[in-house]
This record gives sequence, structure tokens and C-alpha cells, in this order.
Amino acid sequence: MRPLVISAITFMLVFGGALCAMYFRKVIAADHLREDVKDVIRLSTGIIGTIAALVLGLLIASAKNSYDARATQFKQITTNVILLDLLLEQYGSAAQNLRGTLRIGIPIMVERITNEGRSGKPAPFETIPEAQRFVSMIQEMKPATEAQHALQTRIVDAAVQLAQSRLALFTQSHESIPVPFLTILVFWLTVIFASFGLFVRPVPIVVITFAVGALSVSGALFLILEMDQPFAGLFQISTETLSKALAPVGN
Repeated sequence: MRPLVISAITFMLVFGGALCAMYFRKVIAADHLREDVKDVIRLSTGIIGTIAALVLGLLIASAKNSYDARATQFKQITTNVILLDLLLEQYGSAAQNLRGTLRIGIPIMVERITNEGRSGKPAPFETIPEAQRFVSMIQEMKPATEAQHALQTRIVDAAVQLAQSRLALFTQSHESIPVPFLTILVFWLTVIFASFGLFVRPVPIVVITFAVGALSVSGALFLILEMDQPFAGLFQISTETLSKALAPVGN
């Protein structure tokens, strides 16, 4: 809901600024709209527009990088889970309980990841009981052969890699788009559209053009904010791959 609300507010401010400027044009003295005054306004607006374009590009790049990083970490978690299960399968029947515990913990982990991504607010990391039990069971494994001993070492390494990937995704779960950036950018866009409205009469084609322009910039912000929440909204990272990565034990 937050991206939609912010985008709607942006549209109202930008479009409203243009409409207010067109109305303000009727009440100001003609001396204030001389050619030299228009040149100064256009020059100032051009500078603001350039800066706004740079900030908008920075926000797009930041949102895209954040989205790609979280998607990569989630894929890494899925890879580590599959590898861990394969190693446990190779270990033999003594690891069947571990494989069952791993399958119990996956839906819980997916739910935690999804909730963290949707909230967007920093919160303490909490280890689920199933994860603690899984680690304890790995530590209690008693290899009977050299092959099992080597597999236990690889299982421990895979579990560590899984934990590292999970923690890396957790540290990226908070929102990465700074609020001051958004506030200043919306202010600049409002000023730019307001300056355009000073020089035109409120005819239908102009109003429609301003509406399309305001809708475009607010839509760009909407897409940026949506990419910053990869586990909710339009660009949601699918969790089906991880949820269905492992077949039931015995299949």
C-alpha cells in the first residue's frame, strides 16, 4: 500500500502545482512575465530538472541493485538447501531425521523471509526452534565410516553457507530508498511542473498534458518503491522454488 500512497501523493502535488501555477498566472502582473523573467525561470528550472533527473536515475539504480541482490541471496538459499539435502541423503539412513527436520523448517523460513520483506522495518533477528534443533542434530552426528566423516564436514559447511545466505538476506530486508531523497525529488518535480504552468493558459490539451506528465513521474516512483519491496507487490520474488525444492523423504 505504501508505494501506491506515495505515488498518489506525488501525482496530486505535481499535477496540483501545475494547475495552481496556471491559476496564479492570471493574478500576477504582466510585468512579472517579461521575457527576461521567463528566461531566468527557465534557466533555474533547467538546473532543477537536471538535478532531479540525476536523483531519479540514482534511485532507479539503487532500487534495481537492491532487488537483484535480494533475489540472488534468495536463490543462494534455495541452492544451499538442495545441496544440504543431497549431502544428507548421501550420508545414509542415519540422517533421515535431519532431512525431515529440514523440510519442516523450510516453510517457516519462507514465511519469515516474506514477512521481513513486507514489513520493511528493521527488527531483531530471531532463530526459529527448528533451526536450532537442526544444528544440534548435525553436531550430534556420529560418523561410522571415513566417508560419513567426510560427508559430515561437508554438511556442516553447507549448513554454515545456508546460515550466511539467510543472514545476508535479513540484513537487506529493510527499505533502501532514503525518505529525504523521495521528499526532495517530489519537491523538485512539483517546482518544475509549476514553472511550466506559469507560461500557459489552462486549455484542455495543456491540462491533459500535465496530467499525463504527472502520472508518468508518479508511476516511475511507484515502480522504484515496488522494486524496493521484492517480497510484496508487483515485482514479488517467487518463493515457490524454495517451498517446493525438496520432495518428501522417501520419494
